[in-house]
Amino acid sequence: MSFEQCKNVASLMRGFNKTWYIAGGWAIDLFIGKETRKHKDIEFAVFRKDQFYLKSYLIEWDFKKVINSELYTWGNEFLELPVHEIHASNKMNGGEIEILLNETKDDNWTFRRDLRISYPINSIWSYSKSRIPFLNPEIVLLYKAKNTREKDHQDFMTIKDYLDNEQKQWLSYKLEIHQPTHKWLQFLSY
Repeated sequence: MSFEQCKNVASLMRGFNKTWYIAGGWAIDLFIGKETRKHKDIEFAVFRKDQFYLKSYLIEWDFKKVINSELYTWGNEFLELPVHEIHASNKMNGGEIEILLNETKDDNWTFRRDLRISYPINSIWSYSKSRIPFLNPEIVLLYKAKNTREKDHQDFMTIKDYLDNEQKQWLSYKLEIHQPTHKWLQFLSY
């Protein structure tokens, strides 16, 4: 299928010289190579340390930070945890995107909900056949494990058989740390 929203983000980010990648349900679909469900929105992630680069790159966009599910204008302050979500709208055409800030420490990505969980920074994303970067599915699923909604469970059931043993093992181990009673653990034997 077309992945138009993903292609639009890739076009928008073409000149951004820092790491970025599609996140959420679209990342699951990019990994599989086909659209598996309808998506209401699209989100991509950048490293927290690169937030000002992003803001200066998207000069024609207005930004709002999300605090306790409410939107507030993002001024010039550096956004620290627990703030991790930004909504942006294009002043010229009204386009909207959601940006997620990901944590890093040294050469590792760290899971903001449990800083004991990490992954080598250069191994957290892959590229689709059309060269769109996306967050690897085992990490996407770790994020989706908290307050799992129907669409999150649908994403898991769609992708679980596409995961290799290493991905299943990593996700299983991290779920045991972070969500030890999660229902997905029963499906992750490798």
